[in-house]
Amino acid sequence: MSQSLELLLIQFLMPDNDARRQAEDQIKRLAKDPQVVPALIHHLRTAKTPNVRQLAAVLLRKKITGHWAKLNSQLRQLVKQSLIESITLEYSPPVRRASANVVSVVAKYAVPAGEWPDLLPFLFQCSQSAQEDHRERISRERSFTDFRLGLSEHQRQVSLILFSSLTETIGDTFRPYFTDLQNLLLKCLQDEASSRVRVAALKAVGSFLEFTSDASEVVRFRDFIPGILHAARQCIASGEEDVAVIAFEIFDELIESPAPLLGDSVKAIVQFSLEVCCNQNLDISTRHQAIQIISWLAKYKCNSLKKHKLVVPILHVICPLLAETGDKDDDDDLAPDRAAAEVIDTMALNLPKQVFPPVSEFASISSQNADPKFREAAVTALGVISEGCLDLMKNNLKPVLHIVLGSLRDQEQMVRGAASFALGQFAEYLQPEIISHYESVLPCILNALEDVSDEVKEKSYYALAAFCENMGEEILPFIDPLMNKLLSALQNSPRKLQETCMSAIGSVASAAEQAFMPYAESVLELMKTFMILTNDEDLRSRARSTELVGIVAMSVGRARMEPILPPYIEAAIAYLPHVVPLAFSSCNLDDGSAINIDESDGDENVNGFGGVSSDDEAHDEPRVRNISIRTGVLDEKAAATQALGLFALHTKSFYAPYFEETLKILVRHSDYFHEDVRLQAITALKNMFTAAQAIFQGHPDGPAKANEVLDTVLNIYIKTMAEDDDKEVVAQACMGIADIIKDIGYVEAYMPRLVDATLLLLNEQSACQQIESDSDIDEDDSKHDEVLMDAVSDLLPAFAKAMGPHFAPIFAKLFTPLMKFAKASRPPQDRTMVVATLAEVAQNMGPPIAEYVDMVMPLAVKELLSSDATNRRNAAFCVGEFCRNGGETALKYYGDVLRGLHSLFGESEPDNAVRDNAAGAVARMIMVHPENIPLNQVLPVFLKALPLKEDHEESIAVYSCVCNLILSSNPQILTMVPDLVNLFAEVALSPVETDEVKALIARAFSHLISLYGNQIQPILSALSPAHANALAALAPKS
Repeated sequence: MSQSLELLLIQFLMPDNDARRQAEDQIKRLAKDPQVVPALIHHLRTAKTPNVRQLAAVLLRKKITGHWAKLNSQLRQLVKQSLIESITLEYSPPVRRASANVVSVVAKYAVPAGEWPDLLPFLFQCSQSAQEDHRERISRERSFTDFRLGLSEHQRQVSLILFSSLTETIGDTFRPYFTDLQNLLLKCLQDEASSRVRVAALKAVGSFLEFTSDASEVVRFRDFIPGILHAARQCIASGEEDVAVIAFEIFDELIESPAPLLGDSVKAIVQFSLEVCCNQNLDISTRHQAIQIISWLAKYKCNSLKKHKLVVPILHVICPLLAETGDKDDDDDLAPDRAAAEVIDTMALNLPKQVFPPVSEFASISSQNADPKFREAAVTALGVISEGCLDLMKNNLKPVLHIVLGSLRDQEQMVRGAASFALGQFAEYLQPEIISHYESVLPCILNALEDVSDEVKEKSYYALAAFCENMGEEILPFIDPLMNKLLSALQNSPRKLQETCMSAIGSVASAAEQAFMPYAESVLELMKTFMILTNDEDLRSRARSTELVGIVAMSVGRARMEPILPPYIEAAIAYLPHVVPLAFSSCNLDDGSAINIDESDGDENVNGFGGVSSDDEAHDEPRVRNISIRTGVLDEKAAATQALGLFALHTKSFYAPYFEETLKILVRHSDYFHEDVRLQAITALKNMFTAAQAIFQGHPDGPAKANEVLDTVLNIYIKTMAEDDDKEVVAQACMGIADIIKDIGYVEAYMPRLVDATLLLLNEQSACQQIESDSDIDEDDSKHDEVLMDAVSDLLPAFAKAMGPHFAPIFAKLFTPLMKFAKASRPPQDRTMVVATLAEVAQNMGPPIAEYVDMVMPLAVKELLSSDATNRRNAAFCVGEFCRNGGETALKYYGDVLRGLHSLFGESEPDNAVRDNAAGAVARMIMVHPENIPLNQVLPVFLKALPLKEDHEESIAVYSCVCNLILSSNPQILTMVPDLVNLFAEVALSPVETDEVKALIARAFSHLISLYGNQIQPILSALSPAHANALAALAPKS
């Protein structure tokens, strides 16, 4: 084998691709035989060229794991001896490094088994040797105190390289030598004579991270940080930027480590990062690494930035970077202005209160700057923080709008474009407050639509689309000029502008609703042209046009659109064979998780050595080092994952040909390394179950197939609840479970695990609720996440609705963990979450809720007086349901409840939804125990609050109460006939009340007529014609 293998190794290194492929195939075949190990060892020691020796070492590292157990003791000894000789005698650094990697793999098995007792002594001897090459390779394993400064450069370097290798496989062996090794590394980090030693030391320090966990190790590791910073500054000063970047890679790992490794060094790391990121003499990629460190700190260690008062100093450096003009040849993703915007965005999302004042000040000053780049930076900064600082910006909307609208009139295109972008961001995130400024905003957007620059036009369409999306009748005065410009642009603009123009038209249609009818036909006719485009470059246009047809149809109404929609629906369905494979391709893209085989300089990829890794044998030894993420690919993968779920949801049975492959992708993506992709997969899985019900309906084995999908989805959801570390992903899983249970009812087989996972979340013990950051967390930064816990709390009502009274034993387990969120120390949103959950559980579980009346009623009554409208609304709903289902136990609280509700009916109550829920509560109390209600006092106040204004989910309870009192001829209510007739007329005319509610009203109204006959006629005559006709139309239905 040895001779043939040598020829194949030489052939593999040839430039001819066919020859390389043939060699690779033959090498793979030979590598399945254990005898490949001594053959590779032979070539590692005797091959004439370093490239062949290095390739032999690379292959040996990959294959030795699978074959080690099959080698006899003589061959094992040969391998160990030859590796030592290679490290000792080899003059080529890449070959030495490759051999060190093999030592690392062999040591993983041989050292714990006691089969390589002379390895550590050899390292010790090597560190003492006068030969410079020996010491560099080996000092990492023993008696590191004996590693003296007098050693030559190569000795120190190779020793550090071998240490880095061995820490990956037998790192625990070094724990007893941690202190000695630390002293050695600190000295090597300051080696003034050799950058190679500094590089090796930096990488060796990085190897320590995995083994730093207990408190004493954490404290000692912090001592490295000044040395790392010192070495990195020296490298920057001497032009060795590639070495300095290693320091940033270590800082990256420190930031993401669960151990609190940074401590007070955060200040020094930030200072160094700021020095680098604002140094325009440095390479753009180096500066980007520094900016990225600030971004990671803002994301993962925001409390440290706050504690050390670093937010303002950071922004004083980062904000001006928005005004920096990069070279045209630079990578846009690395450009300082773009990277700075990402940092500011991250900081705003995590530290809004600290970020808004300095950014606002920067924008105010820079908007007056003579340099247009600073004026552009001013509005860019405001746009970037609008999501994270939304509450603060809503309260300061007038001054920030003044800056942005003024910039829309700037003489420089770049400033106008940035202002259009910022306005779009405002429209997207500062709702609904920004809508009140429509009279000043829309005319500015209309002017911008006629800008000479296509870039400004495109961003103005985006701003218009975002702004109009949440408008209502306010848009009507502007609809004609808007549509005239948009229709003209749609027919006369380049394709890219047409696409954004369609988005704007869709938002106008959504806002205008029925008033869009005069423009619907023209828009739909134009869409026909786009919906039949087939070229790949026109795919986005086809997608936009398909979306726009749907928006117009929903806005104008089904009755008017149904006759003309079939050809558009056919065109949309015909779209699936084109777009689904593209989405599949995007989902299967290489995600950029880079596996660098050699941690030193990527030597194993030189000359294509990495190509041999295509061998799929199970025993290949992987070496995963740094994960690099290509954000663009991740965004595409996440968007494609979302699209597949939406395709399945909306096309249902038409999606059958793609269902199986889509489910495989979603299952895979539900465990993806990045949370954005996982989130979309978890969301899409619920849509897949909905589609499965339609696809398998009518099939002989349909129910079984649908249950298989249900099993897949629920198992993933339950696992996600307990094990996923992202709160938003877990929240989505909880919402998916709640929706499924609402759709199909009780899922008995899964309930024990669902309850356990829910308990884990209520007890804040799931993976996503574990704090992994420095120990300086502020007390006021609660571990609880409102979005997550709202989703978790939605599970309880879903369980109760599916199980009814049978939910009681399970609720008994969940009640106490839930109630801890209602403590006075918790924020108001926690308490109202609890109150709303209890109300819905009471509504769906029924009488068993009586057991909890005494524990819940005091809380709910107190929340009736909350300063927050949502709290008052939920409290009103809660007291009503507990009175309805709480039995005799609830009666003692009637007086307190009525007193608490009374204030919600007065003019001092500004929120209609609160008043509607208060009416619902009173109605429930009257229906279960009218004898305990002073109707002569309550009914006038109650009826005055009707009809319901906002929360029409209360309609059945409220109007059932009124109608039942009338039908039972209750004397108290019959004194109020004029008020009742007027109320019934309002309800009869209401477009939002259901036929069920109107049928109740009709019965009660007929009963009044039977009691009073012509006496009611004067009351009817006083009604408006519309109200009178609506009420008359109901009467025959009784």
